[in-house]
Amino acid sequence: MRKLFSEFIGTLVLVVMGCGTAMLVGCDSVNGGGYILTALAFGLVIVGMAYCVGNISGCHINPAVSLGVLISGGMKIGEFIGYVIAQCAGALAGAGILAAIFSLGQVKDMTGGFGSNGLAGVSGSAVAGLLVEVVLTFIFVLTILGVTSKKANHGSFGGLIIGLTLTLVHIFGIGLTGTSVNPARSFGPALVALFSGNSAPIASLWVFIVGPFVGAALAALIYKALEKEKA
Repeated sequence: MRKLFSEFIGTLVLVVMGCGTAMLVGCDSVNGGGYILTALAFGLVIVGMAYCVGNISGCHINPAVSLGVLISGGMKIGEFIGYVIAQCAGALAGAGILAAIFSLGQVKDMTGGFGSNGLAGVSGSAVAGLLVEVVLTFIFVLTILGVTSKKANHGSFGGLIIGLTLTLVHIFGIGLTGTSVNPARSFGPALVALFSGNSAPIASLWVFIVGPFVGAALAALIYKALEKEKA
């Protein structure tokens, strides 16, 4: 239960700080300021949570990361299911907190959907969106598996490396899909947006579930092959 609660808290914080920053400053790649701030917010949350709950649950706070760890042999299927449920619950709670703050404080949501992901940057193309999410998640999860490998020797810098990599994939992906690479992070805001009368995010939610899971699975399979070859 400690691990599951850690995943719940970590994902909640990710949504509140990451999506909340996007809601405040917007993600306009033309002007750039909000774009970079949002990318940094997501990356810095991972850095903070890695050193906060990483020693308890591994700080997955992302079903795609948990799938990568599962395929790599780092966890069992029952534990994986528990992690995913805790992560989705944390994302939903985080989005609910944002809804309360922005509603009670009468603050304008610059994203129009609680920081949810969408396909506007790829002209509504689900295929393009899937490709973006598969590639970005592949890069992110491959980095995580490498950094956390027993053969790695990164000392206490692992959390920083992972956080910077998440920032990197956000810098590229925000203007395309808003960058998910995390089904739970997409699920929470999309569901709260639906409850608030905006059904657009939920319509494309499947892209941000399938894409990250496919990217994570590919990363795990390829990393296992590379690590085996190295051995």
